[in-house]
Amino acid sequence: MTRRSLRDAGRLGLGLTILAWIGLAAAPLVLDDWNIGLLTQYVTYGIFALSLGLIWGQAGILCFGQAIFFGIGAYSMALVTLGKLPWLGDSQWTGLALAVLLPMLVAAVLGWILFQGRALSGAHLAIVTLCAAVVCEIAARRWEFIGGFNGLFNVPPLSAPNGDPLSTNATYFFVGVAALLTYLLSLWIGRSPLGTVLAAIRNDERRTLHFGYDVRLHKIFVFTVSGAMAGFAGGLFTTQFGFVSPPLVGFALSTEVLIWVAVGGRSVLMGAFLGALAVRATENAMSSSLDQYWLIALGALFIIVVVVLPQGLFGKLLALAPPRRLGSSQAK
Repeated sequence: MTRRSLRDAGRLGLGLTILAWIGLAAAPLVLDDWNIGLLTQYVTYGIFALSLGLIWGQAGILCFGQAIFFGIGAYSMALVTLGKLPWLGDSQWTGLALAVLLPMLVAAVLGWILFQGRALSGAHLAIVTLCAAVVCEIAARRWEFIGGFNGLFNVPPLSAPNGDPLSTNATYFFVGVAALLTYLLSLWIGRSPLGTVLAAIRNDERRTLHFGYDVRLHKIFVFTVSGAMAGFAGGLFTTQFGFVSPPLVGFALSTEVLIWVAVGGRSVLMGAFLGALAVRATENAMSSSLDQYWLIALGALFIIVVVVLPQGLFGKLLALAPPRRLGSSQAK
């Protein structure tokens, strides 16, 4: 593509991205409380999708265990707010902090193991992370301290400083602002010099290594940030649904978020975010009309999108212009 065509496409993508955020901000003006509650859940899943979009779309790290960090964040929030960790108190802010820090630590350790020495990549990495998710779900089912098979219930919703639960619109505003900040953080990473190295790793890891970059450290860093983002989404999730259970750390949810990101467009962060919203809304419609067959329909949708639209539903529409340091090279 020429430099001008890249710039024009980037302007369109930027305009549509801004329009999408404006539309989300204006949603309470046209939707009732029930639908705003659903949209809040979808936006939370969108934060989760951003965490995978960051590592898969930007760095080429295909992780089939992303729900591990989401689930750890959800359990962290539940354990704190239910008073099961008395030395930490029961503040929701403490719960959210732990929901970020603990998954971040787990992701850092797991990343150090996965990317050490002859680092895993591609299908091998996918298989190992898939197995890790299965093991974590089994462990969660057998750990009575965190509720065992049934999980934990009666997790309090987000509340105001005076202790009163936030209204539906206030909760939506809080989650929406959190989603916007998470998106901006991901976008900053992707368009920074660090993001340039991550893109190089995604395109040709061996060449990047030969240029003198520490591929291992870059992968561990972005994997750690991604884990923190997923954990944050998990913490928000459990305040909305009021419970946390073993499947939240398992393989099924890890696969589902892969579908969201692939359908939306893994190469574009906003595409990954909107993919979660679109697929969750479609799932909600399908589950009420197709009963137990909705998962089959969802799988068929995923196959169709991957085959017909390999860049996803929003991959081309929302693509931003490359950073200026890359514009000239990509225009050649």
